[in-house]
Amino acid sequence: MEKREELYRGKAKSVYKTDDADRLILLFRNDTSAFDGKRIEQLDRKGMVNNKFNAFIMQKLEAAGIPTQFDKLLADNEVLVKKLDMIPVECVVRNYAAGSLVKRLGVEEGLKLNPYTFELFLKDDAKGDPFINESHVVAFGWGTAEQLARMKELSLKVNDVLSKLFDDAGLLLVDFKLEFGVFSDGSIVLGDEFSPDGCRLWDKDTKKKMDKDRFRQGLGDVIEAYEEVANRLGVPL
Repeated sequence: MEKREELYRGKAKSVYKTDDADRLILLFRNDTSAFDGKRIEQLDRKGMVNNKFNAFIMQKLEAAGIPTQFDKLLADNEVLVKKLDMIPVECVVRNYAAGSLVKRLGVEEGLKLNPYTFELFLKDDAKGDPFINESHVVAFGWGTAEQLARMKELSLKVNDVLSKLFDDAGLLLVDFKLEFGVFSDGSIVLGDEFSPDGCRLWDKDTKKKMDKDRFRQGLGDVIEAYEEVANRLGVPL
């Protein structure tokens, strides 16, 4: 597989073309950002940890029948993935109240949500990733009703699979965001990444935060927490 020119440079990953029209290479960098890119720092080992963490999770999801972008690991910080036409909508599943939900509704952090909630956000940093609904997605052409239904179905299945996986490792899956795209055959496929950058994970007993909130809130030991989660899951680092 030949790595070619950079197509896109995000806040924490770079995307490269390959000699296969249906495949891309994702490079996980050590960049760590918060507050829509207003704060950016370099954290040693982050690219490697997130790349291998993501590969482990995506393979677990594939085994559960959830189609993902993942193909294979290429290096410590690189992965081969399917090329997707990304839908600019973030799907957020919340099992416990945290983050923007607490700020928006004034509820207590850590409140168990029964049932879990499913939300949509427009992926647009300049606009602050605004909260949207299904009607907005269809009306503005960001996706179809059928695509949204499939995205929701897959998001809830991901929640079922990963809630148990993390529970078995002594962790609470508080919430997480997913992004989806359309593959060349027209199917909806889970894209981007699943790592502690895009979810909230708390220790079941102590409620210690083991995710990117350690960076956002200045709690320190960010990568150490990521590595502890990986070790509990059995991710080979």
